[in-house]
Amino acid sequence: MDRITLMLNAEPLILSALREDISSEDVSTNAVMPERRLGEVELIAKQDGVVAGLPVFEKVFKILDESTDVALEASDGDEVKKGQRLGTVRGDIRVLLSGERTALNYLQRMSGIATYTRQVSSLLEGTRTKLLDTRKTTPNNRIFEKYAVRIGGGNNHRYNLSDGVLLKDNHIGAAGGVAEAVRMAKAYAPFVRKIEVEVETLEQVAEAADAGADIIMLDNMDHATMARAIGIIAGRAEVEVSGNVTKENIAALVDLGVDYISSGALTHSSPILDLSLKNLHAV
Repeated sequence: MDRITLMLNAEPLILSALREDISSEDVSTNAVMPERRLGEVELIAKQDGVVAGLPVFEKVFKILDESTDVALEASDGDEVKKGQRLGTVRGDIRVLLSGERTALNYLQRMSGIATYTRQVSSLLEGTRTKLLDTRKTTPNNRIFEKYAVRIGGGNNHRYNLSDGVLLKDNHIGAAGGVAEAVRMAKAYAPFVRKIEVEVETLEQVAEAADAGADIIMLDNMDHATMARAIGIIAGRAEVEVSGNVTKENIAALVDLGVDYISSGALTHSSPILDLSLKNLHAV
C-alpha cells in the first residue's frame, strides 16, 4: 500500500468519518465562533514514535475547506520526539475545531501502527524473514492501517479476499482435505495466483507440500514442531509462520529462517501514538 493508492481511495472514507462526527452541525464550535475567523494551531507529538498518516491528516481539513493551509514539518516514516512540533494548520477557526478530532484519530491510529511495526520489524533486521500484516484490520480502515504498516517497515500480506488464494482450516474442511483444496484452487486459479495453505499438523504439512502448495503457513505450532515442519517442506514451498506473533515473542522465531512471519497484532493491538493540536489562536 503506497501513498498514491492511499490518497486515491481515502477521500470517501474520510468523508464518511466526518459525517459520523458532524451529523448536522458542530454545535460547540458554532456557539463560540458564529462567523469565519482566521486562526492557527500547532500539531505536537506527545510521545516518541514513528509518524504516519500526515497526508490523511491534511486531507481532513482540505475537505472541510480547500483554502486551509497545512504546513508540515515532518514526513511519514520520521521518528519524532515528545514535544516536537510536526506542523501547523492555518485557516477558518471553525474548520480547525470541527476537523480536529477526525484528523487526529486517523493520525494517531496510523502513527501507532507504524510505531509498533517499526519496533517489531527491527527485531528481524539482518535476517531474510519478511514481516507481514494480516486482514485483521478495522472495518473501512484497512487502507489506512496497511499503509501504516508499510511506513513502519513491514510488508502487506494480501489486501483482501480477491488478492490471493489462502486456504484456511474451514476451506480445507469444506473441500474435504488439504490435497483436494489445493487441487481445486489450482484448477480455479491456475496461472496468476499463488496457492497458500494454512496447516496445523505435520500431517497437513506433508500433504500441502506433496500437493504443490506455493506457500505453507505454519499456524500456532510450537518451535520444535515448526522446525520439523520446515524439514518436511525441504524447500518445496515458501514458509510463513503465524499465530499470536507479537514484539514480545518474535525474536524466538528468527532462528527458524522462514520466508515470512505474519502478525495480526500489527493492526489489531498496536496502541495509538499520542498527538495533539495545541495553542489555537486567531491570526
